[in-house]
Amino acid sequence: MPSIKSRYIKVGQLNIRYYQGGQGEPLLIIHGGNSHAKPWVKNMSQLYQNHTVYVPDLPGFGLSQAMEGNFYVPELVDFIDKFARAVGLESFHLMGHSLGGGVAAGYSLQFPQKVKKLILIDSMCLGQDIALWVRVASLSAFCSSVGKGLVALFQGVKWLTEATFRSMDFIIPISQASIIIGSTSVTLHAQTVVLMQRLSEIIAPTLVVWGDNDRIVPVKQAYAAAMVIPDCQLKVFEDCGHSAYRERLPEFSQLVMRFLEK
Repeated sequence: MPSIKSRYIKVGQLNIRYYQGGQGEPLLIIHGGNSHAKPWVKNMSQLYQNHTVYVPDLPGFGLSQAMEGNFYVPELVDFIDKFARAVGLESFHLMGHSLGGGVAAGYSLQFPQKVKKLILIDSMCLGQDIALWVRVASLSAFCSSVGKGLVALFQGVKWLTEATFRSMDFIIPISQASIIIGSTSVTLHAQTVVLMQRLSEIIAPTLVVWGDNDRIVPVKQAYAAAMVIPDCQLKVFEDCGHSAYRERLPEFSQLVMRFLEK
């Protein structure tokens, strides 16, 4: 029986934590911009029977060392390529959620020969629209005045947070990296990186998964993307929000396994 292990690896100058488990064709998963790798362990336990699954903490998230300066999709695409090479992957299946979906789509466009199949979950960067509260919260002034204060607050009471939520599967972190992502990914009007005009260039078979009640990225972007990507399947879960992979865990895992094993 395969096991899931937490490991560290040097990616350039960065010390990166990642989870690895399973056997078979490699599947690399990119978490969202307000999360980290650990929430994916439950998914890994269902997907690793036929695949070797890799889930890194993006730089500055979870237990991974942060990049210097500001960064967004291009820098994270470059990081994913360096991580894949560091763990010895030449080609692989690629799956991303939210921000991670935007990075996965960007990676598939930049390195089409390396992506066997692509899965986008409630993905950013496909269209301009995003929730108003996300746009407001991502303003530079808001991030500087409120976000950094929250980081300091959470760091100051880390012991209390860990003691209080010890039994929870994961805690959504507030980090300097998530503040940077917020301020570089969205303006008051729209998302800053929109790949819709290039989605027709994706050559990998693609699965787009969404929640019909996604309050962050509207489901209409899923339908629009599925019409443009040449080889695309679309699954919209009813009564589901922005994290279909977690809210519909068994159904989601079965869907992904069927798609990857075709």
